[in-house]
Amino acid sequence: MRILEIYRNGVLAGTLTEEDRHHYVFRYDDRYFYDPATPSISLTLPKVQREYRGSFLFPFFFNMLSEGVNRKLQCTQLRIDEEDHFGLLAATAQYDTIGAVTVKPVVANEP
Repeated sequence: MRILEIYRNGVLAGTLTEEDRHHYVFRYDDRYFYDPATPSISLTLPKVQREYRGSFLFPFFFNMLSEGVNRKLQCTQLRIDEEDHFGLLAATAQYDTIGAVTVKPVVANEP
């Protein structure tokens, strides 16, 4: 299982979890969800429910990824499988994205 924290303009909006390659969960952070001043992170993930489940990476996050030659180059340089969309999102959407949303990988605490 891999987890990303999702930020909108530097504010924690929620978490995106890859349970396996066919099970994804996006969950709004409680503070973000209950704050009426904060907007949803996308039109496809409105703040009408706290948790969304899908069998593939949600289109909003998938569309944050590069395409074509840029994607191949990123995958080669970062040594990431081209089909590992979640891993590529974690590696490339931390700082400089086109929109207001960035991600931060959550590192599991080891015992």
